[in-house]
Amino acid sequence: MLYQHFVTQEEIDRAYDPMLGRDPLVLVKKWRQRSEASQAHHRASHKVSLDLPYGPTLAERMDIFHADAPDTDNPKAPVHVFFHGGYWRSLSHREFSFIVDDLVNAGITVAVVNYALCPHVRFSELVRQSQAAVAYVYCHAGELGVDPEQLSISGHSAGGHLCAMLMSTDWEGTFGLPNQLICGALCISGLYDLRPFPWSWLQPKLQLSGRDVQEFSPLWLPCRVPAPIKLVAGGLESEEFERQMSSYAEHLSQQGQTVTQQLLSDVDHFSILEHYLNDGCLVEWIKGFHC
Repeated sequence: MLYQHFVTQEEIDRAYDPMLGRDPLVLVKKWRQRSEASQAHHRASHKVSLDLPYGPTLAERMDIFHADAPDTDNPKAPVHVFFHGGYWRSLSHREFSFIVDDLVNAGITVAVVNYALCPHVRFSELVRQSQAAVAYVYCHAGELGVDPEQLSISGHSAGGHLCAMLMSTDWEGTFGLPNQLICGALCISGLYDLRPFPWSWLQPKLQLSGRDVQEFSPLWLPCRVPAPIKLVAGGLESEEFERQMSSYAEHLSQQGQTVTQQLLSDVDHFSILEHYLNDGCLVEWIKGFHC
């Protein structure tokens, strides 16, 4: 066996290639068009900070879409940090500006994070940059006009994995920041066990070592951030996405973590984003983190 019940690379590829039967050029073009429209809309009506550097490398940039200050005793808006997918080796923050619309309208400032991709950097660098992005938002909350006590995160696919890694980060020991700096995480179609990927079509790009698999699989790491985690997968995805979600949920529950999971019967790996935007569920879930 290579992994679980899989005995060949072809079996693993079928289970972990959500692009099978899809035209990636059409999909990405649609995302870019919608994101360009979102950027134009928000630049006309709100403050937008494009390509704000959060670290020393060229890839370490984020777009911040500022919400209006809430009409409360706290003049600072909650902030949400989003990590895009692309199996750690493709896409950028530019394709995902469209996810901010409902959140900004609901009074939540959104940071859409860019990070370097494999194989240009090692897998460990992707995780480090994701950590640096959250640390930057938290430490520069005053400059950004956001409330550091209301910082939540979400991610899709590889971004879901990065969010799980952020929940496993020893923020106090590594950054000198409180382990409570994240108030909630939403992981959409995430990957939590990296063991299949060295046997898959992705390995030439990812170049995962055995140590990488061990150190960067959230399924085998303690969760250090005491905040609720919500896990979602699509019923039209391969069964592996549901299995990974359920395994990770059990892993979190065993640690006493507050975790919920949901399988959406009518969506696949990509339409799952549409579901949450159209139904407003994404907004409601993220607003629920900001008590």
